[in-house]
Amino acid sequence: MERKNAWETYTAAQLKELDKLSAGYIDFLSDNKTERECVDYIINEAEKEGYTELNEYIRKGKKPSAGDKVYAVWMNKTAALFKLGKRPLCEGMNILGAHIDSPRLDLKQNPLYEDGGLGYLDTHYYGGVKKYQWVTIPLALHGVIVKKDGTTVIVNIGEESDDPVFFVSDLLIHLAQEQMDKKGSKVVEGEALDIIAGNRPLVIKGRTKAASDNDKKNDKDKVKNNILNILKETYGVEEEDFTSAELEVVPAGRAREAGLDRSMILGYGHDDRVCAYPSLKALFDTAAVEKTACCILVDKEEIGSVGATGMRSRFFENCVAELMALYGEYSELDLRRCLAASCMLSSDVSAGFDPTYASAFDKKNVCYLGNGVVFNKFTGSRGKSGSNDANAEYIAYLRDILDKDRVNYQTAELGKVDQGGGGTIAYILALYGMNVIDSGVAVLNMHAPWECISKADLYEAYRCYRAFLKGKGI
Repeated sequence: MERKNAWETYTAAQLKELDKLSAGYIDFLSDNKTERECVDYIINEAEKEGYTELNEYIRKGKKPSAGDKVYAVWMNKTAALFKLGKRPLCEGMNILGAHIDSPRLDLKQNPLYEDGGLGYLDTHYYGGVKKYQWVTIPLALHGVIVKKDGTTVIVNIGEESDDPVFFVSDLLIHLAQEQMDKKGSKVVEGEALDIIAGNRPLVIKGRTKAASDNDKKNDKDKVKNNILNILKETYGVEEEDFTSAELEVVPAGRAREAGLDRSMILGYGHDDRVCAYPSLKALFDTAAVEKTACCILVDKEEIGSVGATGMRSRFFENCVAELMALYGEYSELDLRRCLAASCMLSSDVSAGFDPTYASAFDKKNVCYLGNGVVFNKFTGSRGKSGSNDANAEYIAYLRDILDKDRVNYQTAELGKVDQGGGGTIAYILALYGMNVIDSGVAVLNMHAPWECISKADLYEAYRCYRAFLKGKGI
Protein backbone atom coordinates (compact mmCIF):
# COMPACT_ATOMS: atom_id res chain seq x y z
CA MET A 1 0.00 0.00 0.00
CA GLU A 2 1.28 3.43 -0.95
CA ARG A 3 0.43 6.39 1.28
CA LYS A 4 0.24 9.82 -0.30
CA ASN A 5 2.46 12.58 1.06
CA ALA A 6 0.25 14.77 3.24
CA TRP A 7 1.71 17.98 1.87
CA GLU A 8 0.06 17.21 -1.48
CA THR A 9 -3.43 17.17 0.06
CA TYR A 10 -3.65 20.54 1.80
CA THR A 11 -5.87 23.50 1.01
CA ALA A 12 -4.66 27.05 1.59
CA ALA A 13 -6.71 27.20 4.79
CA GLN A 14 -5.13 23.99 6.09
CA LEU A 15 -1.62 25.24 5.33
CA LYS A 16 -2.37 28.36 7.35
CA GLU A 17 -3.62 26.24 10.26
CA LEU A 18 -0.53 24.01 9.95
CA ASP A 19 1.81 27.00 10.14
CA LYS A 20 0.04 28.36 13.22
CA LEU A 21 0.20 25.00 14.99
CA SER A 22 3.90 24.59 14.10
CA ALA A 23 4.82 28.05 15.37
CA GLY A 24 3.10 27.36 18.70
CA TYR A 25 4.80 24.00 18.95
CA ILE A 26 8.26 25.49 18.31
CA ASP A 27 7.69 27.90 21.20
CA PHE A 28 6.44 25.08 23.43
CA LEU A 29 9.38 22.83 22.60
CA SER A 30 11.91 25.64 23.10
CA ASP A 31 10.52 26.92 26.39
CA ASN A 32 9.67 23.62 28.11
CA LYS A 33 12.59 21.21 28.30
CA THR A 34 11.73 19.40 31.54
CA GLU A 35 8.63 17.66 32.86
CA ARG A 36 8.11 20.40 35.46
CA GLU A 37 8.29 23.12 32.82
CA CYS A 38 5.83 21.21 30.64
CA VAL A 39 3.37 20.81 33.52
CA ASP A 40 3.59 24.52 34.37
CA TYR A 41 2.76 25.31 30.74
CA ILE A 42 -0.06 22.75 30.61
CA ILE A 43 -1.76 24.10 33.71
CA ASN A 44 -1.37 27.75 32.72
CA GLU A 45 -2.95 27.01 29.34
CA ALA A 46 -5.65 24.82 30.88
CA GLU A 47 -6.74 27.55 33.27
CA LYS A 48 -6.93 30.00 30.37
CA GLU A 49 -9.26 27.49 28.69
CA GLY A 50 -11.50 27.39 31.76
CA TYR A 51 -10.25 24.22 33.43
CA THR A 52 -10.62 23.90 37.21
CA GLU A 53 -8.41 21.81 39.46
CA LEU A 54 -9.96 18.55 40.66
CA ASN A 55 -9.04 19.39 44.25
CA GLU A 56 -11.33 22.44 44.05
CA TYR A 57 -14.28 20.18 43.23
CA ILE A 58 -13.31 17.85 46.08
CA ARG A 59 -12.84 20.68 48.59
CA LYS A 60 -16.22 22.21 47.77
CA GLY A 61 -18.01 18.89 47.28
CA LYS A 62 -19.16 20.21 43.92
CA LYS A 63 -20.89 17.74 41.59
CA PRO A 64 -19.50 17.93 38.03
CA SER A 65 -21.75 18.16 35.01
CA ALA A 66 -21.40 17.60 31.27
CA GLY A 67 -19.16 20.21 29.69
CA ASP A 68 -17.09 20.82 32.83
CA LYS A 69 -13.34 21.00 32.35
CA VAL A 70 -11.20 19.49 35.09
CA TYR A 71 -7.46 18.99 35.59
CA ALA A 72 -5.25 17.30 38.16
CA VAL A 73 -1.50 17.43 38.78
CA TRP A 74 0.76 15.05 40.65
CA MET A 75 4.15 16.15 42.05
CA ASN A 76 4.42 18.86 39.36
CA LYS A 77 5.49 16.24 36.80
CA THR A 78 2.30 14.55 35.60
CA ALA A 79 -1.06 16.01 34.58
CA ALA A 80 -4.49 14.68 33.62
CA LEU A 81 -7.19 16.80 31.97
CA PHE A 82 -10.84 15.87 31.47
CA LYS A 83 -13.57 17.40 29.32
CA LEU A 84 -16.66 15.78 30.81
CA GLY A 85 -19.15 14.24 28.41
CA LYS A 86 -22.89 13.66 28.45
CA ARG A 87 -22.64 9.91 28.96
CA PRO A 88 -21.89 8.36 32.39
CA LEU A 89 -18.22 7.74 33.16
CA CYS A 90 -18.87 4.04 33.62
CA GLU A 91 -19.49 3.89 29.85
CA GLY A 92 -15.86 4.77 29.27
CA MET A 93 -13.74 7.66 28.02
CA ASN A 94 -11.72 8.60 24.95
CA ILE A 95 -8.17 8.98 26.24
CA LEU A 96 -5.08 10.58 24.71
CA GLY A 97 -1.90 9.65 26.55
CA ALA A 98 1.64 10.88 25.97
CA HIS A 99 4.79 11.38 27.99
CA ILE A 100 6.64 14.62 28.65
CA ASP A 101 10.04 13.32 29.82
CA SER A 102 12.91 13.06 27.34
CA PRO A 103 16.43 11.55 27.35
CA ARG A 104 18.94 13.85 29.04
CA LEU A 105 21.72 14.06 31.63
CA ASP A 106 20.78 14.42 35.31
CA LEU A 107 23.09 15.89 37.95
CA LYS A 108 24.02 13.44 40.69
CA GLN A 109 23.22 14.31 44.32
CA ASN A 110 26.87 15.20 45.06
CA PRO A 111 27.85 16.62 41.68
CA LEU A 112 30.39 19.40 42.12
CA TYR A 113 34.12 18.70 42.03
CA GLU A 114 37.36 20.12 40.69
CA ASP A 115 40.09 18.44 38.66
CA GLY A 116 42.91 19.84 36.55
CA GLY A 117 41.87 23.43 37.16
CA LEU A 118 38.35 22.80 35.88
CA GLY A 119 35.08 22.72 37.80
CA TYR A 120 32.80 19.81 36.92
CA LEU A 121 29.22 18.75 37.57
CA ASP A 122 28.89 14.96 37.74
CA THR A 123 25.98 13.49 35.75
CA HIS A 124 24.00 10.28 35.26
CA TYR A 125 22.32 9.89 31.88
CA TYR A 126 18.53 9.37 31.80
CA GLY A 127 16.90 7.13 29.22
CA GLY A 128 18.38 5.46 26.17
CA VAL A 129 21.09 7.64 24.65
CA LYS A 130 24.08 7.32 22.36
CA LYS A 131 26.51 8.82 24.85
CA TYR A 132 28.95 10.10 22.23
CA GLN A 133 26.24 12.43 20.84
CA TRP A 134 26.33 14.53 24.01
CA VAL A 135 29.94 15.71 23.82
CA THR A 136 31.12 19.17 22.62
CA ILE A 137 27.60 20.63 22.14
CA PRO A 138 26.27 23.63 24.11
CA LEU A 139 24.24 22.45 27.10
CA ALA A 140 21.82 24.19 29.44
CA LEU A 141 20.90 23.49 33.06
CA HIS A 142 17.21 23.36 34.01
CA GLY A 143 15.43 22.33 37.18
CA VAL A 144 14.79 23.08 40.81
CA ILE A 145 16.75 23.22 44.05
CA VAL A 146 14.60 22.75 47.15
CA LYS A 147 16.12 24.04 50.39
CA LYS A 148 15.49 22.58 53.83
CA ASP A 149 12.98 25.30 54.68
CA GLY A 150 10.88 24.23 51.67
CA THR A 151 11.90 27.15 49.46
CA THR A 152 12.08 26.13 45.80
CA VAL A 153 14.73 27.80 43.63
CA ILE A 154 14.10 27.58 39.88
CA VAL A 155 17.23 27.15 37.75
CA ASN A 156 17.38 27.88 34.02
CA ILE A 157 20.88 28.63 32.72
CA GLY A 158 21.99 28.53 29.10
CA GLU A 159 18.91 29.49 27.08
CA GLU A 160 19.25 33.27 26.82
CA SER A 161 21.73 34.75 24.35
CA ASP A 162 23.82 36.26 27.16
CA ASP A 163 23.68 33.15 29.38
CA PRO A 164 26.74 30.96 29.87
CA VAL A 165 26.44 27.39 28.60
CA PHE A 166 28.00 24.10 29.68
CA PHE A 167 29.59 21.26 27.72
CA VAL A 168 31.09 17.79 27.90
CA SER A 169 34.64 17.69 26.56
CA ASP A 170 35.96 15.15 24.05
CA LEU A 171 39.42 13.90 23.23
CA LEU A 172 41.08 15.71 20.35
CA ILE A 173 41.40 13.69 17.14
CA HIS A 174 45.21 13.93 17.26
CA LEU A 175 45.29 11.76 20.41
CA ALA A 176 42.23 9.63 19.78
CA GLN A 177 43.66 6.56 18.04
CA GLU A 178 42.72 4.19 20.88
CA GLN A 179 39.36 5.87 21.40
CA MET A 180 38.46 5.54 17.72
CA ASP A 181 39.04 1.78 17.87
CA LYS A 182 36.36 1.33 20.55
CA LYS A 183 32.78 0.18 19.97
CA GLY A 184 30.24 2.97 19.67
CA SER A 185 28.81 2.09 23.09
CA LYS A 186 32.27 2.54 24.64
CA VAL A 187 33.66 5.56 22.75
CA VAL A 188 32.32 7.76 25.54
CA GLU A 189 31.61 6.09 28.89
CA GLY A 190 28.72 7.13 31.13
CA GLU A 191 31.05 8.41 33.83
CA ALA A 192 32.77 10.63 31.23
CA LEU A 193 29.61 12.71 30.66
CA ASP A 194 30.41 15.25 33.38
CA ILE A 195 29.81 18.82 32.28
CA ILE A 196 32.43 21.55 32.61
CA ALA A 197 31.08 24.37 34.75
CA GLY A 198 34.05 26.66 35.40
CA ASN A 199 37.76 27.41 35.26
CA ARG A 200 38.23 30.57 37.33
CA PRO A 201 39.57 30.21 40.89
CA LEU A 202 38.13 32.13 43.80
CA VAL A 203 40.40 35.03 44.73
CA ILE A 204 39.79 37.04 47.91
CA LYS A 205 41.99 40.06 48.54
CA GLY A 206 42.97 41.49 51.91
CA ARG A 207 43.16 38.21 53.81
CA THR A 208 44.87 37.88 57.16
CA LYS A 209 47.97 35.65 57.40
CA ALA A 210 45.95 33.04 59.31
CA ALA A 211 43.32 33.03 56.63
CA SER A 212 45.95 32.73 53.90
CA ASP A 213 47.58 29.75 55.63
CA ASN A 214 44.18 28.07 55.85
CA ASP A 215 43.47 28.74 52.19
CA LYS A 216 46.64 26.90 51.17
CA LYS A 217 45.00 23.70 52.33
CA ASN A 218 42.15 24.31 49.89
CA ASP A 219 44.13 25.39 46.84
CA LYS A 220 42.85 22.40 44.88
CA ASP A 221 39.25 23.57 45.40
CA LYS A 222 39.51 27.20 44.38
CA VAL A 223 37.60 26.74 41.11
CA LYS A 224 34.94 24.70 42.90
CA ASN A 225 34.74 27.32 45.65
CA ASN A 226 34.26 30.05 43.07
CA ILE A 227 31.34 28.13 41.54
CA LEU A 228 29.84 27.70 45.01
CA ASN A 229 30.29 31.40 45.63
CA ILE A 230 28.42 32.22 42.41
CA LEU A 231 25.60 29.83 43.36
CA LYS A 232 25.38 31.43 46.79
CA GLU A 233 25.26 34.98 45.41
CA THR A 234 22.87 34.18 42.54
CA TYR A 235 20.53 31.60 44.04
CA GLY A 236 21.20 31.65 47.78
CA VAL A 237 22.04 27.93 47.85
CA GLU A 238 24.80 25.93 49.52
CA GLU A 239 26.61 22.84 48.27
CA GLU A 240 24.48 20.58 50.48
CA ASP A 241 21.34 21.88 48.73
CA PHE A 242 22.33 19.74 45.71
CA THR A 243 21.09 16.81 47.79
CA SER A 244 17.49 17.96 47.34
CA ALA A 245 17.80 19.24 43.79
CA GLU A 246 16.46 18.00 40.47
CA LEU A 247 18.73 19.49 37.82
CA GLU A 248 18.61 18.33 34.22
CA VAL A 249 21.23 18.95 31.54
CA VAL A 250 19.66 19.48 28.12
CA PRO A 251 20.78 20.88 24.75
CA ALA A 252 20.88 24.67 24.81
CA GLY A 253 18.98 26.72 22.26
CA ARG A 254 15.63 27.01 20.56
CA ALA A 255 13.99 24.55 18.21
CA ARG A 256 14.33 25.67 14.59
CA GLU A 257 12.63 25.23 11.25
CA ALA A 258 14.69 22.87 9.11
CA GLY A 259 15.14 22.58 5.35
CA LEU A 260 15.11 25.24 2.66
CA ASP A 261 11.37 24.67 2.40
CA ARG A 262 10.94 25.05 6.19
CA SER A 263 8.96 21.80 6.16
CA MET A 264 10.59 20.27 9.24
CA ILE A 265 11.39 21.18 12.85
CA LEU A 266 14.74 20.38 14.47
CA GLY A 267 14.75 20.48 18.26
CA TYR A 268 15.32 18.75 21.56
CA GLY A 269 12.55 16.62 23.07
CA HIS A 270 10.29 15.72 20.13
CA ASP A 271 10.12 12.34 21.87
CA ASP A 272 7.47 12.70 23.13
CA ARG A 273 6.45 16.34 23.31
CA VAL A 274 5.56 16.27 19.63
CA CYS A 275 2.63 14.05 20.67
CA ALA A 276 1.93 15.77 23.99
CA TYR A 277 1.43 19.20 22.40
CA PRO A 278 -1.12 18.24 19.71
CA SER A 279 -2.91 16.01 22.25
CA LEU A 280 -3.36 18.99 24.56
CA LYS A 281 -4.38 21.29 21.69
CA ALA A 282 -6.85 18.71 20.40
CA LEU A 283 -8.52 18.49 23.80
CA PHE A 284 -8.74 22.28 24.08
CA ASP A 285 -10.14 22.63 20.55
CA THR A 286 -12.76 19.88 20.85
CA ALA A 287 -16.27 21.10 21.57
CA ALA A 288 -18.89 19.30 23.70
CA VAL A 289 -18.41 15.53 23.67
CA GLU A 290 -20.68 12.54 24.25
CA LYS A 291 -18.02 10.44 25.97
CA THR A 292 -15.67 12.15 28.42
CA ALA A 293 -12.47 13.22 26.67
CA CYS A 294 -9.22 12.87 28.58
CA CYS A 295 -5.61 13.82 28.02
CA ILE A 296 -2.98 12.39 30.35
CA LEU A 297 0.63 13.59 30.11
CA VAL A 298 3.05 11.59 32.20
CA ASP A 299 6.63 11.37 33.41
CA LYS A 300 9.22 8.56 33.50
CA GLU A 301 8.32 6.75 30.26
CA GLU A 302 11.94 6.81 29.13
CA ILE A 303 12.96 4.69 32.12
CA GLY A 304 10.04 2.28 32.18
CA SER A 305 7.12 4.44 33.40
CA VAL A 306 8.13 3.75 37.00
CA GLY A 307 7.76 5.81 40.18
CA ALA A 308 5.00 7.97 41.58
CA THR A 309 4.79 10.13 38.44
CA GLY A 310 5.06 7.35 35.85
CA MET A 311 2.14 5.69 34.09
CA ARG A 312 2.47 2.63 36.33
CA SER A 313 1.47 4.70 39.35
CA ARG A 314 -2.17 4.90 40.50
CA PHE A 315 -2.42 8.64 39.81
CA PHE A 316 -4.68 8.35 36.76
CA GLU A 317 -6.83 5.64 38.31
CA ASN A 318 -7.22 7.77 41.45
CA CYS A 319 -8.29 10.81 39.41
CA VAL A 320 -11.02 8.83 37.67
CA ALA A 321 -12.17 7.40 41.02
CA GLU A 322 -12.39 10.91 42.50
CA LEU A 323 -14.46 12.12 39.54
CA MET A 324 -16.83 9.20 39.86
CA ALA A 325 -17.16 9.85 43.58
CA LEU A 326 -18.09 13.48 42.89
CA TYR A 327 -20.80 12.24 40.52
CA GLY A 328 -22.01 9.90 43.27
CA GLU A 329 -21.27 6.95 40.96
CA TYR A 330 -18.15 5.48 42.54
CA SER A 331 -17.69 1.84 43.27
CA GLU A 332 -14.71 -0.38 42.60
CA LEU A 333 -16.74 -2.24 40.00
CA ASP A 334 -17.89 0.94 38.23
CA LEU A 335 -14.31 2.22 38.14
CA ARG A 336 -13.18 -0.99 36.49
CA ARG A 337 -16.08 -0.80 34.05
CA CYS A 338 -15.14 2.78 33.14
CA LEU A 339 -11.52 1.92 32.40
CA ALA A 340 -12.35 -1.29 30.53
CA ALA A 341 -14.89 0.53 28.34
CA SER A 342 -12.45 3.31 27.43
CA CYS A 343 -10.52 3.73 24.20
CA MET A 344 -7.02 5.14 24.11
CA LEU A 345 -4.44 6.44 21.70
CA SER A 346 -1.05 5.95 23.29
CA SER A 347 0.54 8.90 21.55
CA ASP A 348 4.24 8.25 21.09
CA VAL A 349 6.76 8.75 18.34
CA SER A 350 7.89 6.22 15.77
CA ALA A 351 11.16 5.75 13.89
CA GLY A 352 10.98 7.62 10.59
CA PHE A 353 12.62 5.99 7.57
CA ASP A 354 16.17 7.24 7.09
CA PRO A 355 17.62 6.34 3.67
CA THR A 356 21.14 6.68 5.08
CA TYR A 357 20.44 3.69 7.34
CA ALA A 358 17.92 1.88 5.14
CA SER A 359 19.14 -1.57 6.17
CA ALA A 360 17.62 -1.12 9.66
CA PHE A 361 14.06 -0.82 8.29
CA ASP A 362 11.48 -2.92 6.50
CA LYS A 363 10.54 -0.45 3.76
CA LYS A 364 7.03 -1.94 3.39
CA ASN A 365 6.30 -1.46 7.10
CA VAL A 366 7.95 1.80 8.04
CA CYS A 367 6.75 5.38 8.44
CA TYR A 368 7.93 8.23 6.27
CA LEU A 369 8.26 11.89 7.20
CA GLY A 370 5.37 13.82 5.71
CA ASN A 371 3.00 10.88 5.21
CA GLY A 372 0.85 11.59 8.26
CA VAL A 373 0.24 10.32 11.77
CA VAL A 374 1.69 6.86 12.45
CA PHE A 375 -0.09 3.83 13.93
CA ASN A 376 1.98 1.04 15.45
CA LYS A 377 -0.26 -2.01 16.00
CA PHE A 378 2.42 -3.32 18.34
CA THR A 379 5.77 -2.20 19.67
CA GLY A 380 8.00 -4.31 21.92
CA SER A 381 10.97 -6.16 20.45
CA ARG A 382 11.72 -9.16 18.28
CA GLY A 383 8.89 -11.65 18.99
CA LYS A 384 6.61 -8.77 20.08
CA SER A 385 8.01 -9.10 23.60
CA GLY A 386 6.69 -6.38 25.91
CA SER A 387 4.20 -5.07 23.35
CA ASN A 388 0.57 -4.05 23.29
CA ASP A 389 -0.94 -5.74 20.24
CA ALA A 390 -4.08 -3.80 19.30
CA ASN A 391 -7.24 -5.67 18.23
CA ALA A 392 -8.25 -5.66 14.57
CA GLU A 393 -11.76 -4.46 15.51
CA TYR A 394 -10.33 -1.37 17.20
CA ILE A 395 -8.11 -0.56 14.25
CA ALA A 396 -11.09 -0.87 11.91
CA TYR A 397 -13.03 1.56 14.13
CA LEU A 398 -10.17 4.06 13.97
CA ARG A 399 -9.82 3.71 10.20
CA ASP A 400 -13.48 4.62 9.84
CA ILE A 401 -13.36 7.81 11.93
CA LEU A 402 -10.05 8.94 10.39
CA ASP A 403 -11.24 8.41 6.83
CA LYS A 404 -14.43 10.37 7.56
CA ASP A 405 -12.28 13.34 8.65
CA ARG A 406 -9.79 12.75 5.79
CA VAL A 407 -6.86 12.40 8.19
CA ASN A 408 -3.62 11.30 6.56
CA TYR A 409 -2.25 8.29 8.40
CA GLN A 410 0.22 5.44 7.91
CA THR A 411 1.16 2.22 9.69
CA ALA A 412 4.60 1.08 10.78
CA GLU A 413 6.78 -1.20 12.82
CA LEU A 414 9.81 -0.04 14.78
CA GLY A 415 12.52 -1.35 12.45
CA LYS A 416 13.22 -4.85 11.19
CA VAL A 417 12.00 -7.77 13.28
CA ASP A 418 15.35 -8.72 14.83
CA GLN A 419 16.86 -5.23 14.73
CA GLY A 420 15.75 -4.00 18.15
CA GLY A 421 12.53 -2.41 19.34
CA GLY A 422 11.04 -0.20 22.01
CA GLY A 423 8.08 0.32 24.29
CA THR A 424 5.50 2.94 25.23
CA ILE A 425 2.82 3.41 27.89
CA ALA A 426 0.25 1.52 25.78
CA TYR A 427 0.54 -1.84 27.52
CA ILE A 428 0.01 -0.25 30.96
CA LEU A 429 -3.43 1.15 30.10
CA ALA A 430 -4.27 -2.03 28.23
CA LEU A 431 -4.01 -3.86 31.57
CA TYR A 432 -7.41 -2.38 32.43
CA GLY A 433 -8.90 -4.15 29.40
CA MET A 434 -9.37 -1.01 27.32
CA ASN A 435 -8.65 -0.78 23.59
CA VAL A 436 -5.24 0.87 23.09
CA ILE A 437 -3.01 1.48 20.09
CA ASP A 438 0.17 3.49 19.63
CA SER A 439 -0.17 6.53 17.40
CA GLY A 440 2.21 9.41 16.92
CA VAL A 441 4.73 11.20 14.77
CA ALA A 442 7.67 9.93 12.72
CA VAL A 443 11.03 11.15 14.04
CA LEU A 444 14.54 11.22 12.62
CA ASN A 445 17.50 11.13 15.07
CA MET A 446 15.25 9.72 17.81
CA HIS A 447 16.82 10.08 21.30
CA ALA A 448 19.60 12.29 19.94
CA PRO A 449 20.10 15.77 21.44
CA TRP A 450 18.50 17.21 18.30
CA GLU A 451 15.62 15.31 16.71
CA CYS A 452 13.67 16.10 13.53
CA ILE A 453 9.99 15.87 12.57
CA SER A 454 7.82 17.02 9.67
CA LYS A 455 5.34 19.82 10.28
CA ALA A 456 2.81 17.86 8.22
CA ASP A 457 2.98 14.92 10.63
CA LEU A 458 2.52 17.23 13.62
CA TYR A 459 -0.58 18.66 11.96
CA GLU A 460 -1.99 15.24 11.06
CA ALA A 461 -1.47 14.06 14.64
CA TYR A 462 -3.51 17.03 15.84
CA ARG A 463 -6.26 16.28 13.29
CA CYS A 464 -6.22 12.59 14.25
CA TYR A 465 -6.54 13.33 17.96
CA ARG A 466 -9.47 15.68 17.39
CA ALA A 467 -11.29 13.09 15.29
CA PHE A 468 -10.65 10.44 17.93
CA LEU A 469 -11.99 12.53 20.84
CA LYS A 470 -15.32 12.94 19.02
CA GLY A 471 -15.68 9.19 18.50
CA LYS A 472 -18.49 7.09 19.94
CA GLY A 473 -16.08 4.39 21.17
CA ILE A 474 -16.14 0.67 20.62
